[in-house]
Amino acid sequence: MSRPEILAPAGNREMLGAAVFSGADAVYLGLTGFNARRTAGNFTPDELREAVAFCHARGVKVHVTLNTLVYDRELSGLADAVRAVAAAGADAVIADDLATAQLVKSIAPTLHLHGSTQMSVHTPEGAKELAALGYDRVILARELSLEEIRAVCEASPIEVEVFVHGALCMSVSGQCMMSAFLGGRSGNRGACAGPCRLPFDASAGLKPGQPGRACHLSLKDMDYIPHLRELMDAGVASVKIEGRLRTPEYAAAVVTACRAVCAGQPYDEKLVRDIFSRSGFTDGYLTNRNDGKMFGVRTEADAAATRAATPKARELFRRELQRVPVHYELSGGVEDGGVKLTARDDDGHRVSVYSADEPQPAQKDPLPGIERALGKTGGTPFVMDGLAAAPGEGGFGFLPGAAWNELRREALDKLLEKRSEVTPHAVQAFEMPTYPAHTVGQLPALAARFANAAQCPAEAVEKLQHLIFPITEAESIPEAWRGKTLLELPRVMFGRLEQKTAARLDALQDAGFAGAVVNNPAQLRYTDGWTLYGGLGLNVTNPMSAARYASLGVQGMLLQPETALTAMQAVAPGVPTAALCYGHLPLMLTRACPLRNVRDCGKCPGGGTLRDRKGRDFTVTCSAPGGAGVRTVFNPVPLYMGDRLREMPVDTAVAAFTTETPQRTAQILAELFAAQPFDSEFTRGLYYTNN
Repeated sequence: MSRPEILAPAGNREMLGAAVFSGADAVYLGLTGFNARRTAGNFTPDELREAVAFCHARGVKVHVTLNTLVYDRELSGLADAVRAVAAAGADAVIADDLATAQLVKSIAPTLHLHGSTQMSVHTPEGAKELAALGYDRVILARELSLEEIRAVCEASPIEVEVFVHGALCMSVSGQCMMSAFLGGRSGNRGACAGPCRLPFDASAGLKPGQPGRACHLSLKDMDYIPHLRELMDAGVASVKIEGRLRTPEYAAAVVTACRAVCAGQPYDEKLVRDIFSRSGFTDGYLTNRNDGKMFGVRTEADAAATRAATPKARELFRRELQRVPVHYELSGGVEDGGVKLTARDDDGHRVSVYSADEPQPAQKDPLPGIERALGKTGGTPFVMDGLAAAPGEGGFGFLPGAAWNELRREALDKLLEKRSEVTPHAVQAFEMPTYPAHTVGQLPALAARFANAAQCPAEAVEKLQHLIFPITEAESIPEAWRGKTLLELPRVMFGRLEQKTAARLDALQDAGFAGAVVNNPAQLRYTDGWTLYGGLGLNVTNPMSAARYASLGVQGMLLQPETALTAMQAVAPGVPTAALCYGHLPLMLTRACPLRNVRDCGKCPGGGTLRDRKGRDFTVTCSAPGGAGVRTVFNPVPLYMGDRLREMPVDTAVAAFTTETPQRTAQILAELFAAQPFDSEFTRGLYYTNN
């Protein structure tokens, strides 16, 4: 079993140095803009070039994060960012949006492309689809068990990267809108405000309106360091440390621990815990124990432990790790009037230096002393890996120790300088495509998504362009409705759900349904023969991404709800677009169940509520009990655009019904058909923002 790459965060230049000096094999960092940690220090294009030079000199790779959703007006800037990454000679781009992937492949095709965890890839078919789309590596969602990771590794034609330490989002990566809708800062755009760390209380017995106090959406940090050997055995190519917003000391402590475990050595568990934790750690996802023990908050005791541990952790990167083999060749000597020292590395770099002094005849064999002098490589990234000696007539002779030290320093300085030379990627000419814009003022057609057939009023069927039902409800849909019914596939699929969904689609192929709604790139692999539409899970926000999905067979797509109407207007690549006009927005999808803090799965009715600090109740539903289930947390106030449908620059407006009663559903549909104002509290969402 080969040791995986240890991939460390570099939120700023100091953190970069700490990660490299403590032994990271690769670092990931962001440019200013277009990355999922916009509040990190990040790097300008010039600073990126310097970072790449520093890292490559030490045999460390640099992965650049361009992993946020982008809008049409930002595509030109994103193309410039790709060019900057290529010019800096970085090794890979971490991409989320298919527009980013297309720009990388079009502008700098030799750049490696890694699929961000924000893409919610968590199945074997998902890894295969990313390979088909030109990705070189898949970064798996953080919610997988060891067996699920193993299954992906066994099936994946590309490298697999797994998070092993750091903060856990409550939501499945890439499927969270909580920060955007509750805090006005989009996590999918790199500006998460972390509202899930605030009180959200699942406790039974709360009085109506009583503020919640418990933090039942706040997970402990993940810690898979004790399981690294198991992940190595599973075939994981890269183990990733989360934490670009943390400290250099944190990066150094965790990198050091990962190196030790991968080498089969003990590590300082206390230092790793003390440098940062939230009431300890969890491995609940990896070990398939998704229970209330996964939850925790950052306490004052945790903060005090960090302050005490910081000086010790700082020592881990006071001097850099010596890991770059250097091979010496020594020739010349007394009769030649001097000696020549050549230093070379395993990457083909070679430098030569010459003694300033003439050696004198030696009274004894000088070679042992020369070897000792040349082996003193401390303070550099180099470690001596052999000396080839070819003395001239009269031997090497005698030179003082200071002369040999100076020769070594000069040779290593020159070799480091040569290794620091940046090799840019070749850049191809690329002209940004232009896309038509939707016009405003046309009344979009109405479609509706229902939780089940009983929720759908029969009298509304004729008026709706499409009916959308979860695929789990397929058999209950009346045959008369199927000609306009789309079957919605799950946004996330854990356990054997992917296989079951693919088998179900095959069985329903000739059942008369109008099509399927795909919510994950993986689903493009087992939907042949179906008319496809894109759902919320694809996170489409710009015309280039929409056009790419259209080229893959998607004939219409529901736009990401964070998208303002002005930005929606630009998403028109010649394929129909849709947007939500009603619904309690799914703020997050989570595998960890917040309700398990107060009840057992066996006693759960299939959902419940969370109470925030302001006394508002958030509905929680569960797709299935146990670890394979997915919970959805809904906004308590519904989105409504029924009286402003003409302002929506899309072809179809979709009403999404979830927990509404059949009577309430019929009432809301009547208001939508009549373009009437809403009859109770509602929100316009982010449609009128300037994002």
